[in-house]
Amino acid sequence: MNGPEIHVEFAPELGLFVPPPRRVGATAVVTDGASTLGHVVESLGVPLTEVGALVVDGREVPVSHIPAAGESVHVRAVRRPQPVPGAPLRFLLDVHLGTLARRMRLLGVDTAYESTDIGDPALATRSAAERRVLLSRDRGLLRRRELWAGAFVYSTRPDDQLRDVLSRFAPALNPWTRCTACNGSLREATRGELAGRLEDGTSRSYDVFAQCAECGRAYWRGAHHDRLEAIVGRALAEFGS
Repeated sequence: MNGPEIHVEFAPELGLFVPPPRRVGATAVVTDGASTLGHVVESLGVPLTEVGALVVDGREVPVSHIPAAGESVHVRAVRRPQPVPGAPLRFLLDVHLGTLARRMRLLGVDTAYESTDIGDPALATRSAAERRVLLSRDRGLLRRRELWAGAFVYSTRPDDQLRDVLSRFAPALNPWTRCTACNGSLREATRGELAGRLEDGTSRSYDVFAQCAECGRAYWRGAHHDRLEAIVGRALAEFGS
């Protein structure tokens, strides 16, 4: 680019997206005189899904703003909790976030998940068609223009990923109401209704059951229940209403 020079400063939270020299204070950026400020910010490495506001010389401007020579730009991070237009709040996770998807469903959060790689265009299109917030660690995917709404998942650890999403979006929590396998709604079920779906030992050992209204999967308080209860308890203690 060979045009107006501006000075850009990124919020500390956005430091992981930009090279180390741009992580502290304002640095010079030469633009082409035609690209929008949103395009300039993305070209420097920051997906617009992570930008809360663009402030030029003390005033907030839209991403369509064309930078002029000498402008000072402050790129702010999204505020938390982040408002999302429309209702209800729903999510779509890419193929790499299966554990996070199951934990969000465990908490009753409407979470679609693609267990196979259907490709970035299809994911972004589904986000728009179903008005779901797309969660991903793929920065390129989050830059797609057809995307309705999206967010970068900052950690690789499921515990931290869950806290990050709950902190950022503050979804309503309603644990034990969704199927962790398919996202369908759970309903109470009797032992008789689940005949043929339960092993004899399970049928004799447990009295309380639930079943997914979509895929038919049966649920009961099995060996992993204490671990799941701990996940639910931590989430409700920190983020429950």
